[in-house]
Amino acid sequence: MIAANIEKIRQQLPSHVKLIAVSKTKPIEMLHEAYAAQQRAFGENKVQEVVNKYPLMPSDTEWHLIGHLQTNKVKYIAPFIHLIHAVDSIKLLETINKEALKNNRVINVLLQVYIAKEETKFGLSNEEVFELLNHATTHQLNNVNICGLMGMATYTENTQQIEQEFENLHQVFNTLRQEINKYPILKLESFTELSMGMSSDYELAIKHGSTMIRVGSNIFGER
Repeated sequence: MIAANIEKIRQQLPSHVKLIAVSKTKPIEMLHEAYAAQQRAFGENKVQEVVNKYPLMPSDTEWHLIGHLQTNKVKYIAPFIHLIHAVDSIKLLETINKEALKNNRVINVLLQVYIAKEETKFGLSNEEVFELLNHATTHQLNNVNICGLMGMATYTENTQQIEQEFENLHQVFNTLRQEINKYPILKLESFTELSMGMSSDYELAIKHGSTMIRVGSNIFGER
């Protein structure tokens, strides 16, 4: 079932869009099944869960932390995490940089931008994105690689609203790529990812420039 679900989604995806299988709360057997279907990128919400699962999967598994991350937990994932999707403060970015340096590696991150009309979502405002980039440049955070942006649309049936939110994020992303020389921490060749779209709205996200979708229930079934 899982293999068939992954194949069905893959057939819908343009070649430039990467599928992150959201495996939070799922037993390790399900991840092994997805891995056997050639799925390599897995998204987890909680640090403790990804730390527990990490040694139980093959070494070429790509771990993506997609949930809100507290600064005091960065050290636990710094040795192995592939991409942190939800950087939403300067303090968090500085902590990731510090822990990456301790582990002698550069950690890939996305900046989470607040695009939804919901109080429960985290993220930076558009202005805060530019402030953070200016700060990161002046403080020489050399052990983080800012690869792009991430956003979550409002959970609503209103597709017009969802599309508008995705398009707003796409415009911020394009603006940064066009003005990349203003922010020395960004590199045109690596600032390429726009992580948006989940099981319910990934088709709309792709239409508005997403390069990375985070899909859970459409692969593993409802929780």
